[in-house]
Amino acid sequence: MVDLTTSYLGLPLRTPLVASASPISQRVDKVKRLEEAGLAAIVMYSLFEEQIIHQSLEIDYLLSHGADSFAEALSYLPDTGRYSIGPERYIDQLHKLKKSVDIPVIGSLNGVSPGGWVHYAQLMQEAGADAVELNIYYIPTDPAITSADLEQTYVDLVRAVRAEITIPLAVKLSPQFTALPNLAMRLAEAGANGLVLFNRFYQADFDLENLNVVPSLTLSTPDEVRLPLREVAILYGRVPVDFAITSGIHSASEVLKAMMAGARVAMMASALLVGNATAHVRDMLHDLQAWMEEHEYESIAMMQGSMSQKAVAEPAAFERANYMKVLGAYRFSSGSSAHAALTGDMLYPFLGVGIEND
Repeated sequence: MVDLTTSYLGLPLRTPLVASASPISQRVDKVKRLEEAGLAAIVMYSLFEEQIIHQSLEIDYLLSHGADSFAEALSYLPDTGRYSIGPERYIDQLHKLKKSVDIPVIGSLNGVSPGGWVHYAQLMQEAGADAVELNIYYIPTDPAITSADLEQTYVDLVRAVRAEITIPLAVKLSPQFTALPNLAMRLAEAGANGLVLFNRFYQADFDLENLNVVPSLTLSTPDEVRLPLREVAILYGRVPVDFAITSGIHSASEVLKAMMAGARVAMMASALLVGNATAHVRDMLHDLQAWMEEHEYESIAMMQGSMSQKAVAEPAAFERANYMKVLGAYRFSSGSSAHAALTGDMLYPFLGVGIEND
């Protein structure tokens, strides 16, 4: 039997399969079945900065509104100090999961600005969370905000959350950074123990009949694993954190690639939201073990980082040289049965027509 164990954020895990933040964590019974199938850990659905701030302001209004209207009102409410500001249901659900399963449960805090709301990271710790994942989700729209300003906000936020907790802290990022390796190192220095790559920006769509903006949610596909694979393979061994790959994990094949790139775990949500999630986890672990036995891998640890930039014979394959090589291998139809390969001097006339963006 091959050894499927790994570790993530200092937590020993029996397999590299982890459920990323999704509605699955709202169902204790479903999490228990996934645990029985071999899931190694679960990330709670996210608690959003906006939820905390909204409820805080709402409670503050209710406690203070009309307090000075009548003399007797000055003392009818006690001084609550730093009162509880909800949403308490999230903390309650986290506590229920910890009581019901033996696998690690990771709290998820979603926000972008430092502030008092990050105190909820401590409440997650007190509820029993084994770690906290800080999901930083921000789309800049103000031309006055520079990339340096935005990155510093991220670093400050990580430092603020780290000040609230002693348990491990992971940071979930989007891929849209000019110099991701530099930011990754700064986040590690600010207190991050792990990086989760990548968050998926949910893009709005236009309703042409009603002329309004509508949300659009599309589940991931296996092709999406390529971007986090490349970045983890580049960062592995350079930034002193544990890596988790998310987006596009649907089968044992993507899990194997994630481990070889240098990830400690492979996180998935879309693959668990459709069909029989429990059976799917069992099938993935069966296929994972079968592949490792066939290719004589004794353990997950044996393959971790084996295809990273530091380990492969041609590290340039992760950089610009591979960009040109991929374009050079593209074959297109000229309108007949003939196909031409874009190679050598033929490549350059086509670089300006958007083939690389198709």
